[in-house]
Parts: sequence; structure tokens; C-alpha cells
Amino acid sequence: MSIDKRLGAEEYVILHLRTHIKALFPQLLLHLVLTAALVCYFVFAPADWGQLPLLVAIGAYLLLVGIFVAWPFLKWRTTTYTVTNRRIITRRGVVNRTGHDLPLRRINNVQYERSFTDRLLGCGTLVLETAADEPLTLPDLPRIEKVHVQITEVLFGEDGFLDNEDEIE
Repeated sequence: MSIDKRLGAEEYVILHLRTHIKALFPQLLLHLVLTAALVCYFVFAPADWGQLPLLVAIGAYLLLVGIFVAWPFLKWRTTTYTVTNRRIITRRGVVNRTGHDLPLRRINNVQYERSFTDRLLGCGTLVLETAADEPLTLPDLPRIEKVHVQITEVLFGEDGFLDNEDEIE
């Protein structure tokens, strides 16, 4: 179901994000290693072993790729972060979906963190702090500086104040 169908009246999407692809680098490396191992088996296995070891090797390859590569990819693909003009919506899960909505008016501080690797890849972690709850941490977001600026502009506007007069009490 599209996120647009879940928006309130006069609510619109500003950003729709997912974690940077770097989160899948270990799985990509594992996939390459498993594929190389299977190719080596095809090349160097004696012909007199028969079909059964070949089928077992292919089955083991498919099982390992499914568990350690495909499942993390599906989890990555189904984890989204959406910023609207009223809230920040997080959704994750392949089979069991979980979500969290954080109204923008509850956010007190927006900051981002970038390691050296994050700077090379153009991503970072966004931390949204509220007065009551623990901070909401959105890890490995692409274009983190632009995301930070856009969220700050939505929160505080150009003058440093909230744009929506209904939110000022």
C-alpha cells in the first residue's frame, strides 16, 4: 500500500528514503564468495563423483544465498523513512510490518553523524530528539546533509520558527 494513501488532509510527502545501499555490502561480498566457491566446485570436482554432490552443492548455495543475502535484501527494501509536512513515518518488516510516526512538532533537535566511510559514500545517521522520548535514529541515510537541511527547513522555516501557526501554542 502506498504511503500517499495513509496521509491526512493537506499532508504531503517531502522526502521518501531508505537506508543507503552500503548496508548490503557484507551481503554482496558474501554472495560473491559463495558464487566463487560454487564455480570452483564445478571446475575442480572430479567427474566420477556423480550428480548427487553437485545437487547438494547447488542446494546449499541456494539455501545460504536465500538466508544470508536475499532475506537481508528484502528487509532493506521494505524499510522506509518518509518525511511529510506533519510527521516522520518509519516502516519496516517483510512479513510482520512495524511502523512509527513522530509528529514534527515534538522534535526539539535534529543532528546528523558521519564517519569517514559515511563521508566517502555520501551517507550518515540522522538523530531526531524529542523532549520526552529517546531519540529516533535513522541510520545510513543517503545525502544526509541535504536531508538534514530539508527537515530543519520544514521544522523551523526560513526564519527559524515553525511555519504552521496551529503548532505554535
